[in-house]
Amino acid sequence: MADDPTTPDGAADADVAALMRDGGQAAAFDLIVARYGRRIFRLCHAFLRDAALAEDAAQETFVRIWRALDSFDGRAALSTWIYAIARNCALTALRRRRPTESLSDETVAIAADRAAATDADPLDENTLRPLVDGLPSPYRVALTLFYYEERSVADVALQLGLPQNTIKSHLSRGRALLLQRMQQLGLGDASLWMTPAA
Repeated sequence: MADDPTTPDGAADADVAALMRDGGQAAAFDLIVARYGRRIFRLCHAFLRDAALAEDAAQETFVRIWRALDSFDGRAALSTWIYAIARNCALTALRRRRPTESLSDETVAIAADRAAATDADPLDENTLRPLVDGLPSPYRVALTLFYYEERSVADVALQLGLPQNTIKSHLSRGRALLLQRMQQLGLGDASLWMTPAA
């Protein structure tokens, strides 16, 4: 699934609305899949942290969109409606998932020791990502979308259905927790993560 990065969400709303008015539900759905496919997968992956589960949640999102597309009334922006469905599918999959072993201090300590022994960069992906994944869900999801997916605060807010100030707060608190954890593990200066959100 490839997103069409050249078309803003507002234009997608107009395109889909026009297709729906002309009785083109299948064409409208194809347009949604092309434009939002990757975004939906990335949003689901930010919640689930597992590619297979995220793919399943994304597929369930598209099934729900297809079933409900003829009832989309345009009171909310199309992107808001789509992201709400994706978020709900991801949260449902998260609740259904069997409890897994959470990231333990021992696991993080081993990664930290390995990084220290090899003089690895403390912000190396193999060291930093487990620390981000160990954060509480609201902070982890916000940091993942903002930093790893390079989304703007406004886009993260739209995808999560939260006000932009809440996203800024999640980013700030997540960075602070990440810095604290890195300092506890002796992983050096994490000032890179302390830059304010735009």
